[in-house]
Amino acid sequence: MDRQSLVAQFNTLLPLAAEWAAEQEQRILREGVPLSQQELADARAAEVREPERVRLLKVESIPSPAHPMLKTACASANFFPADPRGLTVRYGIFLRSDCWRDRTIIAHELVHTAQYERLGGILPFLSKYLLECATLGYSQAPMEQEAMAAGQ
Repeated sequence: MDRQSLVAQFNTLLPLAAEWAAEQEQRILREGVPLSQQELADARAAEVREPERVRLLKVESIPSPAHPMLKTACASANFFPADPRGLTVRYGIFLRSDCWRDRTIIAHELVHTAQYERLGGILPFLSKYLLECATLGYSQAPMEQEAMAAGQ
């Protein structure tokens, strides 16, 4: 799926992506662990309003949606990194096991949590973030650049 097709199907994909994200957040909140004291301080520095709600979940690989349309969209060139080290779904953060408790990656992901809060939840966040990634590319998306800067 090229960028033009992705953008054309955006309104169809968005609710599917939001549903998947909400399911993943619930999994992380159920199975994950709270932030350490240092991570809580980093969350506050990233302007996360409710850092005590954040949970981390160690996984071998970051899950991806099973829905065929979402799977195709996620595989689109320059949309997401091929093998992400972390993924944030509001208050839930997946971390690959080889990156577990990596402060730089967690700081990056905490910026996304703050963005979810600022924008008002999963659907508003995904609407803006995914459109940026679809139209500009992952590394050029302003929301991703904000998180990259924090991780440095």
